[in-house]
Amino acid sequence: MEQDETTLEAQVSRRVMALRLATGLAQGALLYWLYQADRGGWWPSGTPYAMIPLLMACSLLPAMLISAMGHMAPKKVAQWMAVAAGVVLIMALHAVNRRTGAGLAAGALSKGAFASMPGPVMVFGAAFMYIAHVLVMAGASDKRRIASYDTYFELAWKLTVQLMFSVFFVGALWLVLLMGSGLFSMVKLDFLKHMMEASWFVVPVVCFAWSCAMHITDVRPAIVRGIRSLLLVLLSWILPVAALIVSGFLCALPFTGLDVLWATRHATSLLLAADAALIVLINAAFQNGRAKAALVVRVSARVAALLILPLTAIAVYALGLRVYDYGWTADRVVAAACLVLAGCYALGYAWAAHRYETWLCAIANVNVASAFVFLALLLALFTPIADPARLSVNNQVARLEKGRTEAAKFDFHYLRFEGERYGQAALERLSRQASGPEAALIRELAAKALKDTDRWHNGHQVAQISVAANVKVWPASAKLPASFAAQKWSPEDARAIPSCLSSVGAYCDAMMMDIDGDGRQEILLFNVDSYSQPALFKERGDGKWVVAGHLDMSASGCNPLIGKLKAGEYALVMPRMKALQVGGQVLQFQSEFDAGDCKLIEAANVNSR
Repeated sequence: MEQDETTLEAQVSRRVMALRLATGLAQGALLYWLYQADRGGWWPSGTPYAMIPLLMACSLLPAMLISAMGHMAPKKVAQWMAVAAGVVLIMALHAVNRRTGAGLAAGALSKGAFASMPGPVMVFGAAFMYIAHVLVMAGASDKRRIASYDTYFELAWKLTVQLMFSVFFVGALWLVLLMGSGLFSMVKLDFLKHMMEASWFVVPVVCFAWSCAMHITDVRPAIVRGIRSLLLVLLSWILPVAALIVSGFLCALPFTGLDVLWATRHATSLLLAADAALIVLINAAFQNGRAKAALVVRVSARVAALLILPLTAIAVYALGLRVYDYGWTADRVVAAACLVLAGCYALGYAWAAHRYETWLCAIANVNVASAFVFLALLLALFTPIADPARLSVNNQVARLEKGRTEAAKFDFHYLRFEGERYGQAALERLSRQASGPEAALIRELAAKALKDTDRWHNGHQVAQISVAANVKVWPASAKLPASFAAQKWSPEDARAIPSCLSSVGAYCDAMMMDIDGDGRQEILLFNVDSYSQPALFKERGDGKWVVAGHLDMSASGCNPLIGKLKAGEYALVMPRMKALQVGGQVLQFQSEFDAGDCKLIEAANVNSR
């Protein structure tokens, strides 16, 4: 009887393996077809409302199907895949819709769909599917809607380890293929090299190897548990260090004040990162609630559970200040959603830490509840419910129309390139603004923004830079020429000039010197605390300053030399190597400078004191 059961399990395992490998091959074939369609220009290429959903579905759903096979009844698997496909379809269609219409070409996504695939929806769509898949699989395993925490823990970490080792397996396989390609190439056989460059080979092989790795790790649960246990134990011993660091940080704030924190301009993201680190490390120590941990780890977990609340409160305050002063942006909407999730953990973990249990047993319920909150937040952010671009555009335009933001300081560039279709629609409406004290200026700037084609540079910001405030001249008695300080640098110029001429908060040192001996001063300008090469500016006959060359030395590559330049300890000499004149162009050799020379110069300075 036992032998019959063993035989039946082996048959089921072989059947599941065959289905998983077939799923991997089918995924590879579908992705190859989409890739070729994208390159060849046939359907669904040119139809983003079909291409993007198909690409997302083929990337995410097969891995979920492979994981569910053998653990859920076929009917349950079909139902879950239908629901998951519906969620993917909604997210993908919204991702396309928010980038089309109102002045954005609908075909923008169809030209190289693989390259232009919206990254955030793909990444966070995968996160959504991972959490939802664990919740569904655990419920099916326990045969109830809300499973036990132990089941959630086992399945979540099992899937995590499976994904990690599947990536490792695919990478290792590819390295072996590269080795084989090199070996065959040595004997003038390039067939494997050409195959590895062909999409018909690469895509199916990667997908097949992925499905194979998922199956192997699934049928070896003991190995997965062993790896998981080792990883969690190692992480748990980092918890005391993290708790000590965060405690020290919070204790230092009353003495340093919060202004230094706001000056970083990314306080909210840093505090959220600290929250995330503490949550992960606490759960590494807690595991399923029955893990044995050293006393120092258990005490650190309870302390860390209390630290999350003040960190989150400070982050909320920091975000509130930014929103009050400058309004909502898409990044701030996302940060607010993260703070909602962090608040759930902070309040729940603080409640768990104040209970009398010897271990933080209550965080199990907090983790499950927070998982559902996370799914709700993702669904809201990546659907029309709470699209960050829509919310931020509405808020920014409302501030402009109510006079809280002056038209001259309003970021129309943000609406043009970060507001998606909502920003385009707002700009078109503002370009027809007929009422209000600044209606004429709003119409002018909105119309100008609609014509802007440079996504990565805000020309309006360049015009507001104070060159005199950003540039310090050496020696102190020297002054920048008025024509240089007053020159307006265009967005095209900004790509080649030091950042102090195009960005707020960037600073440069400048030295006046006559490099070419024509009796007119040139300006040597280099960024402070930057590795960019110093730029030499020369005034043309029409009064415009242009970049005439670059000095062969990093601006901060050798501090002793920079100090000597500022002190005026330099001389203009002929180069040691002659230049080459080729086709009327003069090519100058760049001399090699050893970093060790800096140490010799610095030592000489010390000895001379």
